[in-house]
Amino acid sequence: MTTVVDTALDTLWYTRCPVPTASGLAHSLGWLGETAAEAGVSLGVLQDAGPELAVRHFDHQLLGLVREGGNVPAIAARAQGSPTRLIGLTWIDESQAILVGPDSTVAGAADLVGLRIGIPAWAQDQARSFPRAMALHGFANALRLAGLTLADVIAVEVEVERNPQVRTAVRDERRITTWGVDELLRGEVDAIYVKGARAQEVAREHGLRVAVDLDATDAKRLRVNNGTPRPITVHADLLESRPELVIGFLAQSLRAADWAADNLDRVREVLARETLSGPEGVAAAYKEGFHKDLHPSLSDERVELIGIQKQFLYTHGFLAADFDLESWVAREPLEQALELLAAGKVPS
Repeated sequence: MTTVVDTALDTLWYTRCPVPTASGLAHSLGWLGETAAEAGVSLGVLQDAGPELAVRHFDHQLLGLVREGGNVPAIAARAQGSPTRLIGLTWIDESQAILVGPDSTVAGAADLVGLRIGIPAWAQDQARSFPRAMALHGFANALRLAGLTLADVIAVEVEVERNPQVRTAVRDERRITTWGVDELLRGEVDAIYVKGARAQEVAREHGLRVAVDLDATDAKRLRVNNGTPRPITVHADLLESRPELVIGFLAQSLRAADWAADNLDRVREVLARETLSGPEGVAAAYKEGFHKDLHPSLSDERVELIGIQKQFLYTHGFLAADFDLESWVAREPLEQALELLAAGKVPS
């Protein structure tokens, strides 16, 4: 197992992906900082830290870290031996689609047979290979709509950043979620998988067509991917030594989810900054009413769905080893956070 980066518990570290999350809103509103200050520690954000700490977004080897982000790095880190616990899951549908060129005749999943699909190359390690995992699962789900499998298409590797970094506010990440666009435009592949707000803008900019809209299916199993469901994980030592910090983090996230339900315009403003896309991209990527369902939970359904993703990742070589899902789950912190919120004991 990788050696844990040792740091005194004087800082609550937080990291997230640029997507709609209650914890991201709680941070933007200053509520996570309040929780940290009340507990006598500072709040640190990996996106604002140097590269020696920012890398912990992928391996979670940082004592005081809470992470809400894509499930591929979180599951891969656990499989590698990182001492994490799963304390919450969210499900926010981001736009997921298979795109083809403007002149393509592909009109649905059945037309993908025999085509060249763009699959990002392996990155530096399994956790950082989330673009590859996303595309593979996206195409697998699209093909299943027509009773097909990945064996019915031709995978062509496309360029990807081998050592992706968690971004800062000033970093240009315009290629995020749009791997393979250049290869598609050059005719080297026939179809690519995209997701999220920036992907919507890229499609419009280049006149790309949606061949398969994965959001159109009611089956959540066919929408499971890196961001669905999205896990909240915590370093096990933080949970054991300072449970009040973890519970406070979750309580403020739940509070922010309640706030979001009545503040759609402000939620969209935060998302536009987080995703580095305009308001049109945000509106296109996230369905009407998404802001009313940001609450983390550990429902049986969501745990089952993260289990589907874990099995897919294991089957396709993204995990160093399999592991027992239920032993990863820690339900008590979220239960206690809900009790705090119900009792009105969360600072406001």
